[in-house]
Amino acid sequence: MTARPKKHSLTLKGHRTSVSLEDEFWDAFREIAATKGQPINVLAAEIDAARGLESGLASAIRLFVLRHYRA
Repeated sequence: MTARPKKHSLTLKGHRTSVSLEDEFWDAFREIAATKGQPINVLAAEIDAARGLESGLASAIRLFVLRHYRA
């Protein structure tokens, strides 16, 4: 695992984008999507739609993962 964020590709609303996440957050995000039975792009789109304009998608995903495991 690496402490440096790496770029990961996603498709949101039919457009390719990327987020920079640490391996641990990306792996946890993929695990959560699998547990929910959702493709990772669908879960990312839900997070993207719910986030405020003051935060980036990568930060929103990190917070989503943190909240998931705290619950």
